Amino acid sequence: MKYMLIMRADDTALGQMAGTDFTEMLATIGRYNEEMIRAGVLLAMEGLADAAEGVVVDYSTEPPLVTDGPYGETKELFGGFYLLNVASKEEAVEWAKRSPVTGPGFKTEIRRVPTIDEFPQDNEWIKRERAWRESTGQL
Repeated sequence: MKYMLIMRADDTALGQMAGTDFTEMLATIGRYNEEMIRAGVLLAMEGLADAAEGVVVDYSTEPPLVTDGPYGETKELFGGFYLLNVASKEEAVEWAKRSPVTGPGFKTEIRRVPTIDEFPQDNEWIKRERAWRESTGQL
């Protein structure tokens, strides 16, 4: 089963991380990543650029309202993710508990990623997606 570990941090946690030596941080995260690679559970991982570089598209108005970051009303920012292939939610939780990025203000949200096989296979759009996935080597 696929699970996404969504790395989140509040302003306090981000401030703490800003004081960390970048080379040291890369080594710490690198060891964690290497552990998941060796275990054969890591499918993908990415971090995100600073929220100040992003935008939000809000669909509650017409036309949609585009707002530059940072986002004042956001209490926690999504900073990156890991995509794991593990046997259960419990195993995903165990990997999240081993994260080296910890402390007040840091959280990991864990969400299962459904497979295309869980959707109605006779649906036209699912058939198209399956064909695209097959053509790109994703199935």
